[in-house]
Amino acid sequence: MMLSPSSRPEPFGTLPDGRQVDCVTLSGGGLTARVLTLGAIVQDLRMEGVAHPLVLGCPDVADYLDSARYFGAIVGRVANRIGGGTFRLDGQTYRTSTNFRGRHLLHGGAEGTDVQLWQIGDLSPDAVTLTLTLPDGDMGFPGNLQISATLRLAQGALQIDLSARCDKATPCNLTHHGYFDIDGRGDVRNQILSIDAQHFLPVDDDLIPTGEVRPIIGTPLDFRRPRPIGAYGFDHNFCLSDSPQPLRPVARLTGQEGLSLEVLTTCCGLQLYDGAHLDGVPGLEGRVYGPHAGLALEAQHWPDAVNHPDFPDMILRPGETASSTTLYRFGRQAARSEKPRQGVNND
Repeated sequence: MMLSPSSRPEPFGTLPDGRQVDCVTLSGGGLTARVLTLGAIVQDLRMEGVAHPLVLGCPDVADYLDSARYFGAIVGRVANRIGGGTFRLDGQTYRTSTNFRGRHLLHGGAEGTDVQLWQIGDLSPDAVTLTLTLPDGDMGFPGNLQISATLRLAQGALQIDLSARCDKATPCNLTHHGYFDIDGRGDVRNQILSIDAQHFLPVDDDLIPTGEVRPIIGTPLDFRRPRPIGAYGFDHNFCLSDSPQPLRPVARLTGQEGLSLEVLTTCCGLQLYDGAHLDGVPGLEGRVYGPHAGLALEAQHWPDAVNHPDFPDMILRPGETASSTTLYRFGRQAARSEKPRQGVNND
């Protein structure tokens, strides 16, 4: 079922404080999407001729404040994690929201961009621009951060352009946190994934990077050749480059039903999360999302870079603009007739 595009925002629900969350419906390039003003969330994404949603989404605003935190949202001002919730910048120590296990920052903090109401700027049948300003001191970060996110549908792709400016030096790492299930089966473990990366960041028991940059070869994270995702429990950053680059393809997901998803980005990192900890999340069309129901492919900076001088710099300074472009391009292909290469032995 394709969604009907709307020329103006429509009510989607209300927040606990009574503020209204609106929804816009975009259509272009064979795709249709519903985008919320809450978190700039892609609530639904459809492709012509495909009966099921391509992403995980929820029917109610309340879900996005609870079990579906981050689903389809723009997360920041610093996506991923900051170890200990602290960092030093220009000789000053900053202590941020510690919303992950009570010790670390996750995805911008307890009140990150995913649960903020964004303002609609430009709106056309196939694109919307949403803006948000985070005040100085918000979640412990310095500077008034002005963020713009443009979501556009064209040529079979969801394109996301992110930009930010700040009046003080501040860490900035924005990303789209969509969960994809191109087969619509509620389990992505048999989908075929490849990632163009030679290194990844090992993490400790709290999923904080250790500081090592490890070669992928011989590890369970070796997706240089296409293979099934499997059930390893991935939540790791793949090091695409040591700085932002021109737009290029970095990953490809192939389903069992003839659909594919290619990820192109300018970012230097790609966080892979296989949804292993999803549990009982209310979903679209009456679905209930459990473990491995969707795959997150988050184009971003390397996590905890503020505490690792050897990682690519994520500090945004006054007068500069932090910007990135990521495309999620969908296509059709003939069903695979050969058995894919099996995953690396995890024993």
